[in-house]
Amino acid sequence: MEVLKIIKKLIFVMALSCAILVSEPLNNKDNKIENKINNLLNKMTLDEKIGQMNQYSNSWDLTGPKPKDNRNEARYDDIRKGLVGSMLNVNYVKNIRAAQELALESRLGIPLIFGVDVIHGYKTMFPIPLGLSSTWDMQAIEKAERIAAIEASAAGLNWTFSPMVDISRDPRWGRVMEGGGEDPYLGSQIAKAKIKGYQGNDLSANNTIAACAKHFAAYGAPTAGREYNSVEVSMNTLYNIYLPPFKACVDAGALTFMNGFHTLNGIPATGNQFLVNDILHDKWGWDGFMVSDWGSIGELQVHGTAKDLKQTAEIGANGSTDMDMESLAYFKHLKELVIEGKVKEEKINDSVRRILRAKFKLGLFDDPYRYCNEERQKKTLLADEHKKASLDVAKKSLVLLKNEKSILPLSKNIKSIALIGPLVKDTDAGIGGWSCQAGDEKAVSVYESMERNLSKNTKIFYAKGCEIYGKERTRYDLKIDLDENKSGFAKAIKTAKKADVVIAVVGETRHMSGEASSRMNIDLPGVQKELLMELKKTGKPLIVVLMNGRPLTIPWTAENADAILETWFAGHMAGDAIASVLLGDYNPSGKLPMTFPRTVGQIPIYYNQLSTGRPDNNTDWPYLSKYIDGSNKPQYPFGFGLSYSNFEYSNMKIDKSEMRMDDILKINIDVTNNSKIDGEEVVQLYIHDLVAKIARPIKELKGFQKVMIKAGETRTVEFEISKHDLFYYNDKYEKVCEPGEFEIMVGTNSNDVVTAKFTLNK
Repeated sequence: MEVLKIIKKLIFVMALSCAILVSEPLNNKDNKIENKINNLLNKMTLDEKIGQMNQYSNSWDLTGPKPKDNRNEARYDDIRKGLVGSMLNVNYVKNIRAAQELALESRLGIPLIFGVDVIHGYKTMFPIPLGLSSTWDMQAIEKAERIAAIEASAAGLNWTFSPMVDISRDPRWGRVMEGGGEDPYLGSQIAKAKIKGYQGNDLSANNTIAACAKHFAAYGAPTAGREYNSVEVSMNTLYNIYLPPFKACVDAGALTFMNGFHTLNGIPATGNQFLVNDILHDKWGWDGFMVSDWGSIGELQVHGTAKDLKQTAEIGANGSTDMDMESLAYFKHLKELVIEGKVKEEKINDSVRRILRAKFKLGLFDDPYRYCNEERQKKTLLADEHKKASLDVAKKSLVLLKNEKSILPLSKNIKSIALIGPLVKDTDAGIGGWSCQAGDEKAVSVYESMERNLSKNTKIFYAKGCEIYGKERTRYDLKIDLDENKSGFAKAIKTAKKADVVIAVVGETRHMSGEASSRMNIDLPGVQKELLMELKKTGKPLIVVLMNGRPLTIPWTAENADAILETWFAGHMAGDAIASVLLGDYNPSGKLPMTFPRTVGQIPIYYNQLSTGRPDNNTDWPYLSKYIDGSNKPQYPFGFGLSYSNFEYSNMKIDKSEMRMDDILKINIDVTNNSKIDGEEVVQLYIHDLVAKIARPIKELKGFQKVMIKAGETRTVEFEISKHDLFYYNDKYEKVCEPGEFEIMVGTNSNDVVTAKFTLNK
């Protein structure tokens, strides 16, 4: 058997060498790859070309006995015949090597590319993406994804279906946990950092993986916040809000894109020629490949834009969806469509060329097993340095929302505390949704870390108080079964009365956010708010620790708690990160990437809104854009986040009151730390184009800096503005910069700012 394997490998190498010969020396790596692609493409049959466009999900044990069912046995043969270009959900070196060996038995021996949803870590879990975004720290975000890539590649993978760069203004949508929040500028910076983290400086290195920007485009705006729902946005909003992070992914070199399940203005995103052909390829010049979302090509029938699976294949292929994830539309019908002339073979060639280009860039033709080293896998997954990095990033992701009378941080020598709530000892929630291969690995609980870090003389009292679910929900449960049982309240109240301070750890379980987890009611689920109300009645200081995957509506808690710490789902080291903030070992620096509404009636809610003709200006006149039963103001605005330090902004200066199109405007502002503790502050810069052809938002984030300021120190923070920061898309969807007056706003969040003005001249 070993001799046969060696012979097969020699045959593969010889065949590959013949396939990639070129007629003359080439000057650069890209030209060499293009020549290799063309030579290989010329050798491929139509069936083999279509095979590269077909992706299967793993549904059997690749290293175990042969599957007994006909479907999976046939899939073995499809791979051997070169009729499969990629597989997803194959994990670990042993399985990936086995699948790759099948592919190399095919006539041309074209290797498979292997993808998995590596969303916020592979084996070592980092904070969920919304938590990562709360760091406003691009180096930390890049580091998290670099480690995710190192672990995933060590397990044999070379492709992740991440980052999700969908802007969203609706926290009812479960997948806000997977994105960068509501702002296109912040979202674009995060997108670039993630692409760099995954792909590094050399895609052919065996510790980098291909990134996949998703879901193209505007998937984050589903009607009513309901997963998979239709999206209706104006072209103005599409160009100025939803497309910029995707353009940032193109600029950062993202190797692949994924489309979405939704319709955009009536046309499904899958096979959408306007989005993919016109914008992505023609206008932006992107040369990577587009993969469908799971079965989304086949779902064109359900959308009502195709009569059968054959027509879905026609729409998908002509719309440059290069790879079909699991609908089998291309596998079953694409050859027939080419023969009938409904899809040109050159269109197939374009898609295959893009797929082969990715495989060449990943180095898979040089060594199909470059990612398959079991010893490296063993040493790399869940390594101590990765857990340490996870803790470091988790600390930065926590957002202090309230701290009355500086109750936090607590002294480690406090006499007694009560830890109350359904998530105090929880070791699952911190892991978060989309937890990839975390498996049975548990997060550090708040209880465990507080017990370890408090003085041995501190008395710790505990009561669960209530459950969140009547039964634990999994990702595949169809509905929430919330627990309404208050029988644990009595013990919780008795426990609280014994302590000097109460820390209530409440929120969502990890399967309450993510794909297919939209919620109509985004209050604290179950009876948790009632539990907090009873704890407040004890008269003890009440500190609330939130674990959740989306902004929640918490008006009572915001009004009545003494302190609130938003922790999202902070990863494997969640409890240690939370304890480090509660006990003062880390000074919180996180800022919100999404607005917190007071009530669902305000949704969609976002800071960069347009001014109406009748804005709410707090006058007594009734005919204003406001509610008659509540405030327009959010609970917590975009960019909000407190610190144990006290930062004061003053002395803002701009170096000129007028600037020309080719000028650079410099803005300086002094930020003073008026406290006795060093702290980091995210200094945020916003602009407002006062008069434009199209109404512009009242504020737009255009820059930020995260700076460490020592106790008592004043730092002068400098920003620069050029015409590129003032561009927007006009009514003809052209990128323009119009002369006129602008406001510059700098501050600690989108609401609390210092303002200056300048005029842009031609």
